[in-house]
Amino acid sequence: MIVRERPAGFRLFLILRGSVLQRIRVSLAVNTLLAVLVTLAHGSLFSVKITLTPIPFTLIGLPLAIFLGFRNNTAYARYWEGRKLWGELVIQARTLTRQCLGLIRLEQPVDASGRDSDVRVRMVHRAIAYAHALRLQLRDQDSAELQRWLTAQEWDALRARPAGRRADALMQSMGQDLGGCVRRGEIDPCLAARLDGTLTGMVAAAASCERIRHTPMPFSYALLLHRTAYMYCFLLPFGLVDITGFMTPFVVAIVAYTFFGLDALGDELEEPFGLESNDLPLDTICRGIEISLLEALGETELPAPLQPVNYQLT
Repeated sequence: MIVRERPAGFRLFLILRGSVLQRIRVSLAVNTLLAVLVTLAHGSLFSVKITLTPIPFTLIGLPLAIFLGFRNNTAYARYWEGRKLWGELVIQARTLTRQCLGLIRLEQPVDASGRDSDVRVRMVHRAIAYAHALRLQLRDQDSAELQRWLTAQEWDALRARPAGRRADALMQSMGQDLGGCVRRGEIDPCLAARLDGTLTGMVAAAASCERIRHTPMPFSYALLLHRTAYMYCFLLPFGLVDITGFMTPFVVAIVAYTFFGLDALGDELEEPFGLESNDLPLDTICRGIEISLLEALGETELPAPLQPVNYQLT
């Protein structure tokens, strides 16, 4: 995710980081070059004059702009829903920590280094591992980063599983630890039900993220808009050359930048969990969960919040 102040003046036209220009530069350059050639040839192709009036472009351009806007609104809705789901995961992780520390009754005080012997610390650390496991799953990545938050025995069992199933396995371990607390009398059953509801909320947030990740927008809809935008922009020079003359390449470049950019922006926002410039900063959110939960355990040496690198949070 790009994090920076809004530029003003001429700087607005010089920014490349986070702009869709990098994705559409080839198509835009080819389209502009075609407009230059059409202008030099005065709209003739092999000595045949191609005459197109602006009327067809007016009829096509308006609905194309509307449908591109609708698609981008839908893509942004997916992006914003993904952000809300990760915000919900942060809430549930903090709630789980409060419940574990306040509702599970053990004689010994909480010691963040006693993960193997203290179920409260073990569950809180596992909640951190769950957030990282979900991040890796949504990004189709694999990492040993989870090891530092789990017991040696649990990590040995977990790493044998596919990366896409580790988050579910962690939540199963959460349920087993909670059930063990109930059987040992360390938490009242009615209070355990509340804690189990928090675990269910974390699972629901993860399942909703998986729904967004594995349900793309209909390909035929995106393909239709993609084809129409390209046909419109590549035919536009023939419709403008007799009216705008030598300014045709400039006008075509502006229109093509708008339509190609909206098309590319929709593709980028449609999948919010990736590693592109405008995707959600899942690494930063996971680091925030780490800091909150470790602070609740009484840790004093906390990891530093992630900072933007070249204006980008990952």
